[in-house]
Amino acid sequence: MKALLVVVVWMLTGAAALGQSRTVLPEELQISVEVEAREHTPFVREMVLITIRGQYTRHITRESLIQPDFEGFSWAQLGPDSWADERIDGRLVKTFARRMAIYPDRAGPLTIGAFTHKLTLTDEGDDWFDHQITSAPVTIEVAPAPVTEGWWFPTRTLRVSDQWSNAPALLKPGEGVLRVVRLEALGVTPEMIPPMPTLTSPSAIIFPHPEKRLVELSPEGPITYAFWRWTIRPTNDVSTIVEPLTFDYFDTAARTHRTVEISAQRVAYGDVVPAEAAPGPDRPKQARLPGWAALIAAALVFAGGVTLGLRGRGAPGFAALHRFPLLDPMAWGLTAASRRGDAAEVRRRAARMLDRDGPAPYRADLLRLLDQTLFSPTRIAPDLRAFSRAFLRRHG
Repeated sequence: MKALLVVVVWMLTGAAALGQSRTVLPEELQISVEVEAREHTPFVREMVLITIRGQYTRHITRESLIQPDFEGFSWAQLGPDSWADERIDGRLVKTFARRMAIYPDRAGPLTIGAFTHKLTLTDEGDDWFDHQITSAPVTIEVAPAPVTEGWWFPTRTLRVSDQWSNAPALLKPGEGVLRVVRLEALGVTPEMIPPMPTLTSPSAIIFPHPEKRLVELSPEGPITYAFWRWTIRPTNDVSTIVEPLTFDYFDTAARTHRTVEISAQRVAYGDVVPAEAAPGPDRPKQARLPGWAALIAAALVFAGGVTLGLRGRGAPGFAALHRFPLLDPMAWGLTAASRRGDAAEVRRRAARMLDRDGPAPYRADLLRLLDQTLFSPTRIAPDLRAFSRAFLRRHG
């Protein structure tokens, strides 16, 4: 019985020592490259998914995976390496996996070079020694990209949304609106997204903002998010139409070309009264008792009219009030809005005064500079009081 026990102990310790010897059998350490199965030949710049897999029955102290040069490919690693213990054919095996997306740069046969896994193992005496294994090269066939008029944009899935900071057809007078077109594309890296298009309109000021691109890694490939942004404001104080946006992409799942079209959009001031229905300067919008300021202004105009009449001249009356900022209600409103810091009201009143008083290059230039400041991507706050003083100053 004692002899049998010794034999069993020797067999167990001897087997363990043999399993950790310096002699490494091929079946103990294996690594390979698996290319995602597909029924079609990938195009240039189309994503190809690969997985580097390893199976190890030896104790590993340290490891590092050396990639090939990827001649003819761009690549992206889709997350960290994964290690797990699995039972395969009744044996406990340590498995390794690295998920990658590669993008062929040219057509024809392209070879994925060998991966080298550098390992540190232990021997019978529990001493460390270095050992490495390599994967077999894998060759894939790549087709030329189809001839297209625009940007070659192959993606597995594409989601597009059109968002506005507020209702574009219900803006306040003088207000602008921020438009954001968001793209979410699976299987592409940020540089593969088409350039931000030019947004056009026959009668709007459009300020493009720098676009943003972000990438998120997933086992199914990179997911790239692109944000195209513009600030839009009608220039005619009523409404404008923003022209539609279109761009093409290639659906790699359905193997077909598709076109994304974002329809035209009306941008308008929701509470603007049409010109033909707008009240004139001598017809109030609603019955209202005059305040002290209006009574004083009326008395001054009446006295001036009487004086001029006695001298044989025609009295200008209320039609000439706008020549004197101190007596002009619209000028009072412009000054009051600038003191409140209400940029939209300042812009609206200045535009109405320009329409009422006729062409004035100096005032038109001031209004244009104010628009550039209000809608600048740098968002610098304009000096509204300085603007109102300059706008009300007499020139020529």
